[in-house]
Amino acid sequence: MPDNQEPILNEENLTIQSPLLKLKRWKWWLLVVINIFFLIVGQAAAVLLGRFYYDQGGNSKWMATLVQAAGFPILFIPLFLLPSKKEDSALPTSPSIITLGLVYFVLGAVIAGDNMLYSVGLLYLSASTYSLICATQLAANAVFSYFINSQKFTALILNSVIILSLSAALIAVNDDSETPSGVAKGKYIIGFLCTLGASILYSLLLSLLQLSFQKILKKETFSVVFEMQIYTALVATIVSIIGLFASGEWKSLHGEMDSFGKGRTAYVLTLVWTAVTWQVCSVGVVGLIFVVSSLFSNVISTMSLAVTPIASVIIFHDKMNGVKIIAMLLAFWGFASYIHQNYLDDIKMRRSQATVNETRHDLPC
Repeated sequence: MPDNQEPILNEENLTIQSPLLKLKRWKWWLLVVINIFFLIVGQAAAVLLGRFYYDQGGNSKWMATLVQAAGFPILFIPLFLLPSKKEDSALPTSPSIITLGLVYFVLGAVIAGDNMLYSVGLLYLSASTYSLICATQLAANAVFSYFINSQKFTALILNSVIILSLSAALIAVNDDSETPSGVAKGKYIIGFLCTLGASILYSLLLSLLQLSFQKILKKETFSVVFEMQIYTALVATIVSIIGLFASGEWKSLHGEMDSFGKGRTAYVLTLVWTAVTWQVCSVGVVGLIFVVSSLFSNVISTMSLAVTPIASVIIFHDKMNGVKIIAMLLAFWGFASYIHQNYLDDIKMRRSQATVNETRHDLPC
């Protein structure tokens, strides 16, 4: 694997006039900040709504899986609003429809399976155990990024990974909740294995998404980001609907709505807004993979494990003790380390691009 490969863009693509490299630095960082905002706010809101769904009497695993992908139609709005650009003849040709369809189908099926594993894990585990296992996704993604995406590791990146993992672990072990009542030991083991498998699968998925952008799609337009999210979510939605009907859980949805703690209207709104917020989160995830890297996207996702308790304090009036405050400070420390590393990478990459351009201009026609 090349030692000079950077998290932002591959140096072997420097000969291509990338739209990302043409952006002014402040515009590039603005895109990063917007996607970070989408990821953190979307994920925090989705987790809180998911917890609200279970607390008020919701218990359908397939419905909890379905809403994680079913909100994709709202993404057609920004997709249609994006200005269309003519293809640059210097860029590689687009992949065939068959290749694109295969990529979307495989990734979408993986997303559906991953969502289901998370739903089962949250159903059978306490929030503390669930969060602690989810924290392993960052370490798993670091490994996948190294082998699949040739991610370059530096002291700052390793520091970020370690600090954020410690932060998530602190929050997890500090959670006051215990194993859900009525959960047998066998189901507890199933929940543990499902959550661990989901965390590893999610990390693999992020690396595969980055690989798809780099090796198959080979385009750097934001319409590609939305198309990737829309079509993979469509596949995941279809798979989830099939699972909902095949399992027979659809028969209990009417009774679940009637017995929902806050009423039928609140039940519908909870599912709708959960679907919307998961799509906002997903746009942030895919956007950060596109603009930066899969590992960076996972770093921000893991950091939200420390940000979510803040929203819990405001909305659910959860207690904020010293351990949680320390954990959040650690999370911001790890986040700052990774941001600084990508700032350094950005400077180096732009200097390399400038050198390539100067060399071109000096060459005789």
